[in-house]
Amino acid sequence: MKRFFLISILFFGLGIYSYAQNKTFGETNRIVKLYPNPASTFINLDFQKNFDPTSVLVVYNFMGRKVFEFRNTSYRNNINLSNFYRGVYIYQLRDKNGAVIESGKFQVLK
Repeated sequence: MKRFFLISILFFGLGIYSYAQNKTFGETNRIVKLYPNPASTFINLDFQKNFDPTSVLVVYNFMGRKVFEFRNTSYRNNINLSNFYRGVYIYQLRDKNGAVIESGKFQVLK
């Protein structure tokens, strides 16, 4: 019985740590929200209201080649994925000086 109790506390404790870690660094603090993910025909981009509209969103394929660049963004946008191949893509939101503010990934299914 003591072993079960100890194992339960261990797993429960790890669960709380994992939740706290995701809560701190998770989707709630992101500037860009991409959905649906994975996507097949288009992907929506929602930016927080306080983001800098001079920012540039750059999309790279998994090999590191730039495949898309989005300037003069508004708060809601979408990207047509008809010219994208199936795979994982990395996005970077950059400020006007070129510094990376945020990065993430999305998947294209076809």
